[in-house]
Amino acid sequence: MKRRQFLTHAAAYGAAPLIANATPVVMPKGKAEHCIFLWLGGGMAQIDTFDPKDLGDNTGKPSKPGSLYKSIDTAVKGVRVTEHLGKTARMLDRMTILRTVNHHVIDEHAFATNIVHTGRMISGNVVYPSLGSIIANQRGAASADVPAYILIGYPNVSRGPGFLGSKNGYVYLTDTNTGPAGFTRPEFVDEQRSEARQALLKPLMDRAPKDSVEADYKVAQQQALRLAGPKFMRHFNLKEEPDALRNEYGGEFGQRCLLARRLVQAGVRFIEVSHNLNFMNGTGWDIHNEGYKNQHLLIQELDTALAALTRDLESKGMLDKTLIVVGTEFGRPPEFDGRGGRGHQGTAFSMVLAGGGLKHGGTYGVTDDLAKKVVENPVSVPDFHATIHAAMGIDPAKELMDGSRPVPITDGGKPVAALFG
Repeated sequence: MKRRQFLTHAAAYGAAPLIANATPVVMPKGKAEHCIFLWLGGGMAQIDTFDPKDLGDNTGKPSKPGSLYKSIDTAVKGVRVTEHLGKTARMLDRMTILRTVNHHVIDEHAFATNIVHTGRMISGNVVYPSLGSIIANQRGAASADVPAYILIGYPNVSRGPGFLGSKNGYVYLTDTNTGPAGFTRPEFVDEQRSEARQALLKPLMDRAPKDSVEADYKVAQQQALRLAGPKFMRHFNLKEEPDALRNEYGGEFGQRCLLARRLVQAGVRFIEVSHNLNFMNGTGWDIHNEGYKNQHLLIQELDTALAALTRDLESKGMLDKTLIVVGTEFGRPPEFDGRGGRGHQGTAFSMVLAGGGLKHGGTYGVTDDLAKKVVENPVSVPDFHATIHAAMGIDPAKELMDGSRPVPITDGGKPVAALFG
């Protein structure tokens, strides 16, 4: 064989695997237009909520490893949840419990909260954007009259825009009655005076170089000024809703969820709603020691609000276009600590998806007899993110730019294919 022929054949054989592997991966693309993310900070015990196991002789008090409460049937045959989720159980055919979410970061709240919100570990040289900020960046608001991303809870860097910049950040509030802090104008500042102030500020802000921090601030400030009027603030007046509906949603958390539905109607793309900011059971979802005693109150409040939100969206023809997510930073082990509570567990825990036009089957993934290890269909946190992005019509493999550095939207995450018809 001549040298030229050898080189030609060698090149062909060497290129063959590259050509075979060059087939693009087709990502599913959902049709959801909005996302409401219900955040259960502290670590929801999957074994006492959405992945109940053997009750043993616990009956509401710690004994041997296992669930604290009895389980009940749901609208999906063969799928059971805790007895304190009775309202949600009747609507589970509109939902999927991802029972095998897992991560292997240190089981500490700040690290786990960050990875569930950003899909990545904390890095020393880059601040990654949160799920909400990525969706805000990729989809924008559905109306020019509202922001793309609202946080109903306390601000935190893990919820922030990271390298995407402040224009993809959140507007936050903690009081559902008054709306975002600082957005209501003083009584002496009428529309005319507000416009005069903006005109005075404009020449200074126009000097900001493109793609600078100042330019990002200009965009954020323009949005804040636009939202400071009554047209936007009226969305926070829950008294416009019928009393019967407000009662159906229940207490403070339920009213936050009702507000989230109103914000979706107004065109907000992503809303995170924090649960139990006032620690109604003394410890929140972080049920160490005696915290388990009133855990059922948290579960019941979640049950009332989640069922009402799902039913309300469905009655208004909005459920298929709105993805509801129930998220938490990790789960709890089946064993009890010395004073009856549970520790932290990232090896297997539950998240919930509802609506969003997904193909729901009640549950996905299987854990062992004590909800401690994944047995079938593991879902990594990047997979969880990829599923949400895909449901929102966003390619989870798309690259964002951190300066000159490309960063994929997810860290290799793959959507749960079973949820896409």
